[in-house]
Amino acid sequence: MMPIPIRKSARVSDDAAKGQIRQANEALILDAAERVFAGAGFGGATMAAIAEASGLPKANLHYYFGSKQELYRTVLARTLEDWLLPTHGITPQADPRVAIERYIRDKMALSVQRPHASKVFANELLHGAPVVKALLATELREMVLAKAAVIDGWISAGRMAPVDSVHLFFTIWAATQTYADFDVQVRAVLGRPELGAPDYARATEHVVSLILRGCGLGAG
Repeated sequence: MMPIPIRKSARVSDDAAKGQIRQANEALILDAAERVFAGAGFGGATMAAIAEASGLPKANLHYYFGSKQELYRTVLARTLEDWLLPTHGITPQADPRVAIERYIRDKMALSVQRPHASKVFANELLHGAPVVKALLATELREMVLAKAAVIDGWISAGRMAPVDSVHLFFTIWAATQTYADFDVQVRAVLGRPELGAPDYARATEHVVSLILRGCGLGAG
């Protein structure tokens, strides 16, 4: 008896389902890895601890990422990619106030939603960036210089006050990431056991207002 051929649509559907499962598992692993690397550092983190935090078998981690080193590199690369994405709104045609405000708010939101990712990245930098140094000198540098050129264009056109466009990015990063990287310090000064939505809202409005006024753009 001839085997019944599998319809192409069925194969496509099956492949799509497998792809969705893979994406879901990888997201679980990466989220868990951010938490474990943030708490234990690269040296103290283990694949077993990350597997337990993800709720998946340890074998799955090795299947998707191969090794702890590869998983760590992926966590860092994903963090940098997510940080670069909000800069897409900084274009010559954009309104400077709207674009810069949107970037600040998006960066602050990432610090609120993904604090462990920020801490892992900060710890990597504090140790000399042995894994991401090449990315910093290429992708990050190219992005900053390209977007700084846009800001310089706005300044030349009289659309915002003169500022050092490159150092503006450093200022935004420092002002937003501190709420993730140094939350212990912030909580201690504010007298909070945890930072809540009102605290983050207050911080966001402060940073937005301060930087926009420094750029001669006002806050609204």
